[in-house]
This record gives sequence, structure tokens and C-alpha cells, in this order.
Amino acid sequence: MDQNIIGIDVGGTTIKFGIINEAGNILDKWEIPTNATNSGTSILTDIWNSLRQKIEIGQLNKDSITGIGLGAPGFIHEESGRVYEAVNIGWKNMEIANELKIISNLPVFVQNDANIAVLGENWRGAGEQSRNLIAITLGTGVGGGIIANGTILNGENGTAGEIGHITIEKDGYQCNCGRRGCLETIASATGIVRQAKNIIGTNPTSRLASLYRENGSLTTKDIFELANNGDALSKEVIDHTADVLGLVIANLATIINPSKILIGGGVSKAGEGFINSIDNAFRKYALGRVSEVCDLKVAQLGNDAGIIGAAFLVKQKLMNTTF
Repeated sequence: MDQNIIGIDVGGTTIKFGIINEAGNILDKWEIPTNATNSGTSILTDIWNSLRQKIEIGQLNKDSITGIGLGAPGFIHEESGRVYEAVNIGWKNMEIANELKIISNLPVFVQNDANIAVLGENWRGAGEQSRNLIAITLGTGVGGGIIANGTILNGENGTAGEIGHITIEKDGYQCNCGRRGCLETIASATGIVRQAKNIIGTNPTSRLASLYRENGSLTTKDIFELANNGDALSKEVIDHTADVLGLVIANLATIINPSKILIGGGVSKAGEGFINSIDNAFRKYALGRVSEVCDLKVAQLGNDAGIIGAAFLVKQKLMNTTF
């Protein structure tokens, strides 16, 4: 009987499931809503009920399941599978791996969702199984993860790789983490819009200001489209964002010496020009010996990265699979 792995990616809105074979191919995938009421107490039961339904209708043979890998937002102790805190879904100090293991009677391994996505991208995506890799996700916030010598960096309490919270401007904008001037306040979708609104304040007759007055709001898509159509102020925002990202990546790369840097998330879809600008800034700031062995690429797997990475986590734990 062929052995398969269950990969699960728990998000604030949906829980994504995948049946993944040992080669990393998705045999089936589906999702259910995330019920975060009552501090997310029903989430693990909901997960097992969804899997059990697949078993009962014959779409999944429990005897074929090697184990379950699960990615969740927040701070997680990888070895124990304990979630210190996952604000979006209400979990706090929960022994997630152990609880799901008891419910399912299967091996269960838990990792931070950003790290899970990095594992997926490196196994079956743009990472191409690099032993040293940096991944940055640009969305509403800035996430990421680091693989060093074939292993995800977790640190002492699961906080390693929080790239979005590197301080860029010591007296900068307030970040959701409670500190000021984090990369996330500049390079996230929210940060890019904030930069544009600041420019509007001192350039009330600009095309940016006109669009803002016309729509009553601004989006990153608006800003990128204006920049692509030659608006100098919008281009200034995009160029500054790319420059900051290039500087951060160059500093990280000096420590990790990666062969790949992956850019993912919604903002990464802004186009080849933006990615090229980040790459140019990286090479401007990086030590030559570091940049000459490193490729900067766009992540490929999208929403599937989490479930594929969760499956790889199981392979890593049970089969000693490494990059």
C-alpha cells in the first residue's frame, strides 16, 4: 500500500488540507472554515472530523497515513508541538501536537506556518531543495523563514526567522508587535500604502492624491499601476521599498550565505520590475562573494506551499529526510 502524508495549514479564515504522497505530489486537497470562537477550542476536533469524513467515504485509507504535519500561525516550540500563542485563532499555551495525536492516533508534528511554507517551497517549489535559503513573504504583513544547513531555524523559543520584525527605522512607525520601525511597517502592503499617503500629504496635486480623493482609499495595486504608468511619486515609493528589502536581504545573506532567496506573498505578484529592483538592491548592498552564489526568485507554490511543507515536516521527523 502506498503511504501518504496529511499536510494541514491552519489560517485565521480557513484550514487547508492536503493528501500528499512521499514524492510531494498533491493527491487531493480541500479546506474548511476556521472556527476561532471560544479561543479556537473546536479547531482540532474540526480537523479530525474532516479527515474522518474522508476516511468514511473511502477517499482516504487511514492505514496509508504515515503522519500528520500541521502549520499554524504564532510562536511554536517545534520539538514539543506546543503553541505558545496564535493570536488569530485564539490558541495560547496549547499542546497541539499531543492533543491531535490523541484524537487521531497518528504521529503529529507542528511548526510555524511561515516555516512550513518555506519547507514546501524548498521541497517542491522555487527553492529546489537548497541547503541554505531565505524566504520572505510580502502581504498584509511581512513573514519569512530561513533554512540553514538543510534545517529550518527555530531558535530557543520559536522566534527565529521573524524577518518582518527586523528594525529598519528606530523611530519609525508603530508595528503590530509593539515596537517601532520594523521592516513590516515599510515593505508590507500596509506599509507601502502608508508611504504613499505620506507623500500625498506634501504633494496634494499629485496623481496619487487625485486617485486617493477619487476612490477614498489607496491600494498597493493602485500604487504599482501608477508607477508602471510613469508616476514619479509612486515610483519613489516602490523604489524605496525595494531598496529597503534589498538591504535587509543583503544583511541576512551575509549571515546565512544562501544559494536562494525567495520572495512570495501578494505583493510579490506586482511584476518582474519590482522583483528586479529588489534583486538589484540586494546586489548593491551584499558582499560580492555572497551575492555571486545566490539567486533571487519568486516563490511558485502559492497557497499549496503550506500543506506541502507540512508533509515534508513529517518526512523530516519520521524518515530523517533533509535537504
